Amino acid sequence: MRFFDTHAHFGLNAGANVMTLRRAFAAGVQSLTAVGGSSDLNAAAIAVKENFPDQVMLALGFDRSQALEAESEVFSDTLRQLHAATPLAAVGETGLDFHYDAASADAQIELFAAHLRLADEWRKPVIIHTREADDTTLKTLDEVPWHGAGLRGVVHCFTGSRQFASQLLDRNLAISFSGIVTFRNADMLRESARYVPDDRLLIETDSPYLAPVPMRGKQNEPAFLVHVAECLASERGTTLEHIAELTTVNAEALFK
Repeated sequence: MRFFDTHAHFGLNAGANVMTLRRAFAAGVQSLTAVGGSSDLNAAAIAVKENFPDQVMLALGFDRSQALEAESEVFSDTLRQLHAATPLAAVGETGLDFHYDAASADAQIELFAAHLRLADEWRKPVIIHTREADDTTLKTLDEVPWHGAGLRGVVHCFTGSRQFASQLLDRNLAISFSGIVTFRNADMLRESARYVPDDRLLIETDSPYLAPVPMRGKQNEPAFLVHVAECLASERGTTLEHIAELTTVNAEALFK
């Protein structure tokens, strides 16, 4: 079996990252997307990509926590420079979080829209975070003047309802499930996981956060991805092998 972790973050300890990746490969995670979100996360993702160029896809961006740090144009200029030096497979993560950062909502929306415009310009998929911002996320997506192939990407670490999943699917987005889907109180999320069609389904760890059952309490890492896949296989009434293969094929198509 082969697995593709579509969302993993890394720190700046190069030695620790190498060991993390080796454990992932031993667990069957043959590919992953190293995802940025801040200057440090971007730098770490680039370093992982340089160490494992054949196995790692690169996504860089500035997430909602950075929205008040600079004007969106500054972040866009930085991403242009990074993309010129090391071409990206995706833009992100980016998006909206009104749970922790509601006071910066306007700045978040501006930064999110700037990332979407870059994704459209570069014809790249976008990796989207959304929490307690369903309506505003959809409104921002719809207001971007899409060109060419239009919106393409994934809502990562999905925690929403079946209705929200349907609205995202209508906008040509894939939906990725993390270790949260294994949590005891995640019945609504498991309903969403049963609803998403095969060709839009992705899996991730969002490491080092959100370790799945039975790894709760440990620092998450890509090697734990199998537990997410096992949960989805059980919920969708299929085999682990089927989930592993279809999510890998979907990720390869998205990040090619």
